[in-house]
Parts: sequence; structure tokens; C-alpha cells
Amino acid sequence: MTHRERDALEQAGKLMERIKKGAFLTVKADGGINTMTIGWATIGYIWQRPVFMVAVRDSRHTFTLLEKTDNFSVTIPAGDAQNKAVMFCGTKSGRDVDKFKECNLPPGPARCIESPIIDIPGVHYECRIVYKSAMNNTFLDGDLEKLYPKKDYHTLYFGEILACYETI
Repeated sequence: MTHRERDALEQAGKLMERIKKGAFLTVKADGGINTMTIGWATIGYIWQRPVFMVAVRDSRHTFTLLEKTDNFSVTIPAGDAQNKAVMFCGTKSGRDVDKFKECNLPPGPARCIESPIIDIPGVHYECRIVYKSAMNNTFLDGDLEKLYPKKDYHTLYFGEILACYETI
């Protein structure tokens, strides 16, 4: 493995650790905009393309917007300065509150898609949805079912990564 490959793996590992703490998934569609906290995601290659996969329950306001568009952004905050906003955006619905205003999260223009980024220090991914799949309850590991006591399964959105960059 080359030094560059080791560095890339180390960076990916750090980003995935931060996603576990929470990142922002932002979508703009049909005149609406919302951001929500994600803690489950995958970054990799599939179909010979770089892909960012996010999981969104159909009960979420963001799900409604994702179903009306073909793009989304993910902002992975640098450091812990946005931890309160991450918590707020993971517990409140965009149907009821303006998360951008409540958390002082400035939406910023994306480079390649309609959905904005959160204009804060961090890593930003701009993605075009290339595939989605609604989960069902056919888990190979039955223990996973306990994560769905309300049977509100996720839809998996696979976004081709069109841009990835860091802001300071």
C-alpha cells in the first residue's frame, strides 16, 4: 500500500468516525429545504462510481423532499463546534421548525447540485441519487430488527459523489 493510499484510508476512517457522531444531510426540493442528522452512512465505490449511501426513514420530512429530487448534500462538521446543532437537527422535524434559523446553520451554494451545503467548516459531499431501495424486514441477522420497534424501516439512497471538498 502506498503512502497516499494509507493517507486516504486514514482520512476515510476519521470521516466515518465523525459521521457516527452526526453529520448533516441537506435536501432542497419543491420549494422546501431541510437538513437532518445522519449517523449511519457508507462511502465507497459501486457501479464503478464513488458513492455516498444514506439511510432515511419514511417518517422523516427529509424523506418527503428526497422523493421529489435527485440530489442531496452531506456536511461532516469539523471538530465539535456543531454538536448542539447536530443534536437539535436529529431530534426536531423540519415540518415544525426552521432548523437553519434555530441552529444558526447557514445554507451555502453547492457547486454541482441544487441542494445546498451547510456553510460551516467541514467536509462537504454533493451527490446525485442514482439508486434507492426501501428496506424490508428480511434481515439475515435477526438482532437488527430490534432497531425498528415501530417497523419504520429506512430507504437507502445511493448518491454518486459529484464533488467533495473541505472548507475551513
